[in-house]
Amino acid sequence: MPVNSFDNYPMTWKPNIANKTGPLYKVLSALLEEDIKNGVLKPGDKLPPQRELADFLDVNLSTISRTFKLCEQKGLISGEIGKGTYISSDVNVNSTLLNPRNATNLIEMGATYPPYEQNKYVIKFIENMLRKPNSDKFLEYSSPCGTLAQRSSGVKWLKKLDLNISEKDILLASGGQNALCAILSSLFQSGDRIGTDPLIYSGLKTLAKMLGIQLVPIIQEMNEMSPIALKNYCRNNELKGIYLIPDHQNPTTHTMSLKTRNEIAEVAKEFNLIIIEDGINSMLSEKNITPIAALAPEQTIYISSISKALCAGLRVSFIATPHIYKKTLESALYNINMMISPFNAEIVRQLINSPIRDKILSERRDIIIERNILTDTILNDFHISGDKYCNFRWLILPKGWNGKIFETCAKNAGVQVYCAERFAIGNASVPAAVRISITAPKNLAELKRGLNIIKSILQHNDACTMSNAALK
Repeated sequence: MPVNSFDNYPMTWKPNIANKTGPLYKVLSALLEEDIKNGVLKPGDKLPPQRELADFLDVNLSTISRTFKLCEQKGLISGEIGKGTYISSDVNVNSTLLNPRNATNLIEMGATYPPYEQNKYVIKFIENMLRKPNSDKFLEYSSPCGTLAQRSSGVKWLKKLDLNISEKDILLASGGQNALCAILSSLFQSGDRIGTDPLIYSGLKTLAKMLGIQLVPIIQEMNEMSPIALKNYCRNNELKGIYLIPDHQNPTTHTMSLKTRNEIAEVAKEFNLIIIEDGINSMLSEKNITPIAALAPEQTIYISSISKALCAGLRVSFIATPHIYKKTLESALYNINMMISPFNAEIVRQLINSPIRDKILSERRDIIIERNILTDTILNDFHISGDKYCNFRWLILPKGWNGKIFETCAKNAGVQVYCAERFAIGNASVPAAVRISITAPKNLAELKRGLNIIKSILQHNDACTMSNAALK
């Protein structure tokens, strides 16, 4: 029997476990998930304290602890010592963002596709490459982590980002997401915690949920992770690593200051954190601020994908790793079938060592600048973040909107954008904002149409009254 009477006691969640079979912690986890789907529990709702819930259900405290741990691993809830446990902010949002570009009649401004105009150079380059003697060698089995020459091209690529890495500390993966998967699956375990910005790349969220890794939102200051907040969290909680996109942070577009990079590097050294630094946007960035990997080389695994900068379809990324992690990562890339295609790796090697590399980078920067000028012109009356080299923008919505409602309204009007809720971690506060990809539209004319639709919705929000009411 419960110690206390709960007849008239206010509790945010009172699950009914009568006539349920199976392990109780799994039953409770399923009930919580069902109540979220049915709207009984909403994002941001605070759950009862574990002891209180155990008393109400007349079960052992350990059962509730196991329930909460399982729900955390599923991404349903998040908690912090001294603050309680909450339903995750993004629990009702689909985190899969990559849609086929021609899947619908929508103007795609959600997924961050790069410009594709330069693919013609890559096609011509491959044709010429295949005419050379011994080109058939590129179609044979090769080292799972790339040849010495291919790793040397990675050294040359990273040198443009002020990273001086030896060939022996370079690995190749089949794109940035596969690199991230190899890192998480080999160096972290289910239940481990990784600190991130409150809004973060959705691909990380998907992987973490799949692997049972908990993402923890670290408090920000001036739109970037606070080193003080990170240190305080590490003092009071177990944290194994942090994940950062310092250049053109996804989705907020913010570029982290050198001061904060230095301070975060020092915190990571003090608490022996693994830093995962994602340089997906760094090659096209204007500022070229020193990477954290150069400030804390023994702590940082740096990922540099060529997708946004050179060619999305080649699926090649370079991993610069401290020597202590290399064997583990190498084994993971091989054993979970993420080894690089030898053909793709060789194309990228030769591209990096050719004049075509800088031609593609230069033209892509010019396209992004042109599209940003158009974006600033059409949306100049609204609060929109991002500099001229960023291939996506962060639109802060006027009062009365939230991101999820705006995404629905825009989709109904013919434009796909992505709301802030898709990027939220745990119980982080979600701003009224959407991410707009300016390089996803097929051409400048399509971008202009999409931006004008967005502008019209912002100016005449009565058009969304029905959607607004339906979603509240």
